[in-house]
Amino acid sequence: MSGGTQAHRWIAPAQLSHGAISAAIADPIQKRRPGKVWFIALLATLPFVLVTLGAIGAVLTVGIGLSGVNTTVVWGFSIANYVWWIGIGNAGTLISSMLLLTRQRWRASINRFAEAMTLFAAGIAGIFPIIHLGRPLYAYWLAPYPNTMDLWPQWRSALVWDFWAILSYILFSALFWFTGLLPDLATMRDRATTRAGQILYGALALGWRNSARHWQVYETYHKTMAALAVPLVCSVHSIVGLDFAASLMPGWQESIFPPYFVVGAMYSGFAMVVVIAIFIRWGLSLQAVITPAHFDVMGKVMLFASVVMTLSYATEWFMAWYGGEHADRDVVRYFFAGDYRWLYYALIACNCVVPQALWFPFARRNLWALAAISVVINVGMWFERILIVWNTLSHGHAMSLWRTYHTSLYDLAILFGPLGLFVLGFLVLVRIFPIVSMHEVRQISHDEGAAA
Repeated sequence: MSGGTQAHRWIAPAQLSHGAISAAIADPIQKRRPGKVWFIALLATLPFVLVTLGAIGAVLTVGIGLSGVNTTVVWGFSIANYVWWIGIGNAGTLISSMLLLTRQRWRASINRFAEAMTLFAAGIAGIFPIIHLGRPLYAYWLAPYPNTMDLWPQWRSALVWDFWAILSYILFSALFWFTGLLPDLATMRDRATTRAGQILYGALALGWRNSARHWQVYETYHKTMAALAVPLVCSVHSIVGLDFAASLMPGWQESIFPPYFVVGAMYSGFAMVVVIAIFIRWGLSLQAVITPAHFDVMGKVMLFASVVMTLSYATEWFMAWYGGEHADRDVVRYFFAGDYRWLYYALIACNCVVPQALWFPFARRNLWALAAISVVINVGMWFERILIVWNTLSHGHAMSLWRTYHTSLYDLAILFGPLGLFVLGFLVLVRIFPIVSMHEVRQISHDEGAAA
């Protein structure tokens, strides 16, 4: 395949000029008012935001007893939601950094909102461990702040690992996302037609002049950050996996958990990126820069992750049999015949069976089919997170402590409420910042012209 033909996959031929690319991405922000659909979506998210704030306020005033936790299943929706959201958050920066280091040109159209997804998802994830604390008002005890009593954090606690993992990851991701915006913020500054826009984007652009020196520093810095991002992301979600694997509970004490959690994060994260890309492409009319080829390659990545996840599940079953430990074998039997068996069958269907449709090009290029598969994957990955908690804690070593988890309305509130908060963040973001990287898409256009 020639270089010109390859480039055509990532950008529509009619949009090859630099001016057309800038206009396609910047005009929805600077020259078009929000439409009715945007306002309706914004209003639709407000009840979810209020539910989230109400749920947080309730647990701060009443206590964790509002959820369905009991003396055995002490981790419930809060920890499962934390793992699910941090997985989605990890994927954004991982996707962007790995694609940058491997010089994948199709990254240009998706990296900006994938990195923004990281910030929103990681921020939401950070709420859940605090909600789940028995005394959330003292969450600041997790930090080694100076105090007269010398009460330092318990470093053997997984909560402390999570605190530092989330904090370092959010700070790094914010820097990675913002510095990637600098050239585009300068473009927005130069195209601004109002004084307020010139001041806002001028201040955020930090004096970017598009000079050769600026580009040299930018390229070096961005690639260095990407190289640091890959081990950081892997370590963050490995730490989440070690929250479970460092225990002695059957079904958790497995060395496969850290890499298994990292692949699961990439799996659910790519599925979320696909859903976001479909809505952004439609809502901002970006069909010229987010092409069917982008969805085709993302579908292939999800297919690969599905195969790895299926192998991971099979490895879990095999090792329980091969290890010969009665408690481990009993937990696997509980997967298939226990109180939550129907959720486990749904998990296998969502994560292993349904994504096999992505072997067919039609499923990868049909946006309706791809959106449905992506939603199914994220539902299945949430089932996986909740069942990691429920199955083991409901069926541990001591038979006298076997209990099932019963969901409460509060659990449902903290499950669905943050989804609205996540959508609200994106609705605000697309009205302020360019959601697709203009300078990287222009680079593809330049290469296309050179190849032609």
